[in-house]
Amino acid sequence: MHCPFCSADDTKVIDSRLVAEGDQVRRRRECLSCRERFTTYEVAELLMPRIIKQDGTREPFDENKLRAGLLRALEKRPVSVEDIESALNQIKHALQATGEREIPSRLLGEKVMEKLRSLDEVAYVRFASVYRQFQDISEFRDEIERLERNPRGAD
Repeated sequence: MHCPFCSADDTKVIDSRLVAEGDQVRRRRECLSCRERFTTYEVAELLMPRIIKQDGTREPFDENKLRAGLLRALEKRPVSVEDIESALNQIKHALQATGEREIPSRLLGEKVMEKLRSLDEVAYVRFASVYRQFQDISEFRDEIERLERNPRGAD
């Protein structure tokens, strides 16, 4: 780490502690040349994988697109903003945890459906109907019957 005061490249860490709920490390450093002290913050750089669409094209992960899909499914449903943000963060964390540089869009869709099912079954069926491209009412009925056979907590 270069000193921000004299640009020397030799500094030492005096103190380290976790901040931001353990997501960052705050370090107090001292320049070995000029003896000035300064603070740095360290965070893990976790890259989101690229999404491989069904037609084979690849695109960067788009958090806004994911949020819009969740919000569309949850429109006018009794789910708090905090629960939606939590689900969004859990989906992102699950994608990062794969360690993959690219993942199929199918995997992302399944993660979204899994979270929606635990949040709100109506929103789950809404999303599933579009995602799985239900063609008629019988496919809706089949999905609802599957939900009734396997309630939320029974997975």
